Amino acid sequence: MLRHLPNLLSGLRLLAAPLAAWAILAERDMAALVIFAGAGLSDFADGQIARRWGFVSRFGAWLDPIADKLLMLCAFLALLAVGAVPLWLVLLVIARDVAVAGGALLAKALALPLAVAPTVLGKATAAALIGYVCLVLLLLAADMEAPRLVKAGGYAVACLVISSGLAYLQIFLRAVLSGRHVA
Repeated sequence: MLRHLPNLLSGLRLLAAPLAAWAILAERDMAALVIFAGAGLSDFADGQIARRWGFVSRFGAWLDPIADKLLMLCAFLALLAVGAVPLWLVLLVIARDVAVAGGALLAKALALPLAVAPTVLGKATAAALIGYVCLVLLLLAADMEAPRLVKAGGYAVACLVISSGLAYLQIFLRAVLSGRHVA
């Protein structure tokens, strides 16, 4: 059973994504925070478990990033709908994810030697996105406003999103130009 735990956690994250969005839209802010934070922690846990005990699978390598992207997409769109995050940030996060996924699909379609793997910067960006959403949800749950903090956090997250997007673009371009496996 432990062997399947990483995939189970990713599957639960898939289910948590629309549930967290519903809680945000229904103004059940504490529930949204608990659901989202738990899902964010599961992202860290499934990777740790898979790597530490060698429970890495092709299915998990596919499921984990999809669960992550869906969680972020649902959370950011719901937070946008309630006016808690700016449109420019939501569009930036979505654009990066679409570009990274599109690049990976294009590389596969063109049989480019691209090994798709998360980078340290990509993982830092994911952690920052989770932290930012948790901050916004915590402020909503506490019925507090901290516009400068939210704005500064948004700019910091944007810098990481752009940086990681450029890093993935560099990896893609090296694969196109070199013809060798890169990651």
